[in-house]
Amino acid sequence: MASRSLTDLNEILVDAYNKACAEYLSLYPDKSQPFITCTYRSNDEQNALYAQGRTAKGAKVTNAQAGQSPHNYKPSAAFDIAFIGLNKKLDWSKNNFRLFADIIAKIQPLVVCGIDFKSLPDAPHFELKDWRKYVK
Repeated sequence: MASRSLTDLNEILVDAYNKACAEYLSLYPDKSQPFITCTYRSNDEQNALYAQGRTAKGAKVTNAQAGQSPHNYKPSAAFDIAFIGLNKKLDWSKNNFRLFADIIAKIQPLVVCGIDFKSLPDAPHFELKDWRKYVK
């Protein structure tokens, strides 16, 4: 199972995520709030996601095979989020992701959001720009 632990995440991303969450809560206390759904992901998990929409049922969710994703390294150079409402239900409103992405961009310009990816937009995904420079 993929990690949700901040201890498996690059320190630049941990700092940006924590600061962005605090600002998001301050600006939007009555809106659904972000939480981490994935930091590190194993190569097997990555290949299973890559198979979706290709050789396995489901829609395509990634263009990255094992080793090609910033999630596949420790510390991870990416994290995914979701939003949960006060009613404890998941909220996948694209507006939430855009607001959070704008906050992250202001706090840490080294972090990009997948909402702007051209080939396969991925609103829940945040990664370090030039992430390969940060992984071993």
